[in-house]
Amino acid sequence: MSMSISLNTQAILLLTAPLIAGRGESSSDFLTLGEYQRLARFLRDRQRQPSDLLTPDAVELLGECRTLIDSDRLKRLLARGFLLSQAVEHWHTRAIWVVSRADGAYPRRLKVRLKDDSPPLLYGCGEVAILDTGGLAVVGSRHVDDVLVQYAERIGQLAAKAGSTLVSGGARGIDQAAMRGALEATGKVTGVAADSLERAALNREHRDLLMGGQLVLISPYDPAAGFNVGHAMQRNKLIYALADAALVVSSNYEKGGTWAGAVEQLDRLHLVPVYVRSNGETEKGLEALRRRGALPWPNPVTPEEFVEALTAQVHPQGNPPDRDQLPLPTVKEPAQGYETENEIPQTDTPQPLLAPAPTTPAEELFSKVRSLLQQMNTPKTEAEVAVELEVSKGQAKAWLHRLVKEGVLQKLSKPTRYRSGPGSRQLF
Repeated sequence: MSMSISLNTQAILLLTAPLIAGRGESSSDFLTLGEYQRLARFLRDRQRQPSDLLTPDAVELLGECRTLIDSDRLKRLLARGFLLSQAVEHWHTRAIWVVSRADGAYPRRLKVRLKDDSPPLLYGCGEVAILDTGGLAVVGSRHVDDVLVQYAERIGQLAAKAGSTLVSGGARGIDQAAMRGALEATGKVTGVAADSLERAALNREHRDLLMGGQLVLISPYDPAAGFNVGHAMQRNKLIYALADAALVVSSNYEKGGTWAGAVEQLDRLHLVPVYVRSNGETEKGLEALRRRGALPWPNPVTPEEFVEALTAQVHPQGNPPDRDQLPLPTVKEPAQGYETENEIPQTDTPQPLLAPAPTTPAEELFSKVRSLLQQMNTPKTEAEVAVELEVSKGQAKAWLHRLVKEGVLQKLSKPTRYRSGPGSRQLF
């Protein structure tokens, strides 16, 4: 993962993050999530980006923003460039990266499933590509006996043998046991931390796993942030959103983060099927989750049975299947610098016509060009496209203009650039 930070991400950090020297100060000046969401919509509606607030001619734009947020407050936050440079250097020396919803590297699963609720910033260490591989989320209580610890380890081992990513929160007890089982079986693991990401990234036991592409650790909170009950509750939805299904191994009844996260999924979000452990000693918490619609874990033994359980299209009785429970659709990614609020095509949205089959060598070549440029996520100029395709600028211009007419590409202005087809509503 590159350590470079985009201009949009720099702007979002300045507006919302404490940065390295700001942790001991009052956080009242930083934009809250709600304030940032309103500002992002404001910028989007004006076809502007967060990075536009950092340009020399941003005075007028900052003045327009005063209807939402005091201009002097925005200026104070955006003037923390030196603190930002210190923080970035501090993170880089610890191999910690940061992406925002305006970056192409931001996990698509979070954008699609959580939409506006996806965190504006994600800090992490390890291979970011693991975040979009799905897998099984395993969650449970912190204080459990050795029998359940061993059970969670076996689940992690089976996930690794099945080639599935194990997603969990890294807390003591069930979370760490499941992650340990998967890692020891050379599987891939995503850990979603609610606190102390920096300490976890520096842990000697984690370093080889992180550098080797087997483990990725992420958090929506400052890498040095300490434990906070609210943060622990809020990160639950990220664990579920990054998975294909979830298994609750153990849960207290009507209290604790495991219970709250599972109930949120069953009652409101419906992001993935939620299973509960179905063997061994029963628990009041698991029984209550079953009554709310959780499913009994089918206790797969072989990797094949595990994959079948993970991909089964099931939903709790009484809860209609939610569109986000289905496999993620194949859709175009938003252009870098923007994020799609809702990437799932609606039935009443006109879809581009299929391209006709090529009938001449020229048409066959153009068909290949079309296929390549359809995946152009980052806006590019005519000259940049010409260089990438190794053709003249005139030829590139002709192809681009034709693809714009077909609706395959969208033409942007100031400066003139092209990106893959028209998107839905955009939000940073």
